[in-house]
Parts: sequence; C-alpha cells; structure tokens
Amino acid sequence: MTELRVLTGPALDAALDDVARLRIEVFHAFPYLYDGDLAYERKYLESYRTSPGAIVVGAYDGARLVGAATGTPLTDHADDFAAAFDGTGIDLSTVFYCAESVLLPGFRGQGIGHGFFDAREAHGRALGFTRSAFCGVIRPADHPARPADYAPLDPFWRKRGYAPLPDAVAEFRWKDRDQAEETPKRLQFWIRDL
Repeated sequence: MTELRVLTGPALDAALDDVARLRIEVFHAFPYLYDGDLAYERKYLESYRTSPGAIVVGAYDGARLVGAATGTPLTDHADDFAAAFDGTGIDLSTVFYCAESVLLPGFRGQGIGHGFFDAREAHGRALGFTRSAFCGVIRPADHPARPADYAPLDPFWRKRGYAPLPDAVAEFRWKDRDQAEETPKRLQFWIRDL
C-alpha cells in the first residue's frame, strides 16, 4: 500500500535527490519531454532547502519514493513567475505555488494525485495563503510525440477547483529529449481560492 508522507525541514532535504530522479524519469514522457540531468535538478530543487514554507509530499511504496509533489510560497519563485502574473491584479504574496507532481505510472489512478493536492493546499492554508496555483506545459494537440492514448489532466485539475488564469503564461527553457539545445516552452498557470 502506498503511503503519503508530508516532508519538511531535514526530512525534505533528505528526499530531494530522490525527487530529482523522479522528476527526470516522469518528465521524460509527454507532455514535458524533458531531457534532464541530476546536476541541474539539484540546483533547481535548492530553493526547497532554503524556503521555510516549502513542502514535499512523498508517496512511498515501502521505503521507496515512487511519487512526489512539491510546493512553496509563490514569492520564492518571484523572479521566474512575476512577469506571468503582470496585469492579473493578484498579489503574489497571497499565492501558494504547487510546483511539480510526479508519480511513476504503476501508481497512478489510486487517488495519490488528490492526496498530493490535499496536503499542499492544507499546508498553504496553514501558512495563511488564500490562493493556490500551479502551471502546466502547453503543447499543441498535434505534437508529433503525443501518444495516441494521452489524456490531459485538465479534467482532474478542474475537479479540484482550478481554472486557467487568463493570460498568465510563464516561459521556461529546457532541452526536449529529441533536441540538441534548450528551447523555450510556455506554461499556463491554473489557480483556485483556498
């Protein structure tokens, strides 16, 4: 049976290398198509070590981490996301950012995704945040790497009360698994009140 554990402080720090490996493995698939490496992941995840409001929700199969969801105050990512929120009228200090949710395929469909959101939203509320947001990569419906059986997560997110925030789109660069160089990717923000 898969067990969810809320990790903060030293427990969070101890899990970050496993979170990095999960990010590389899960985001390798469509729609992210991410060709990641551990050195980059360690640098990216450093903000979770330094943020007092950070959380990792780990999904464990015995001692093995098979899924993880992360979150921090959005202001911890202000350099990355402030431009996406320009013109929305939303104060970044009111938003808890639910960053990645990564789960190995064999553990999906068991309610773990809901558990990830439940724990992060509760954490955000406990810290005094009034909104929760995340972003998802935008890929065209006819993308050549899109699997025939791909099912977008939009219905799941809407069921959780999230909706796309109009015109709130961030841009990040990463190397797709079939490319030699990093290219810009657009990510749509979704938001809900807590």
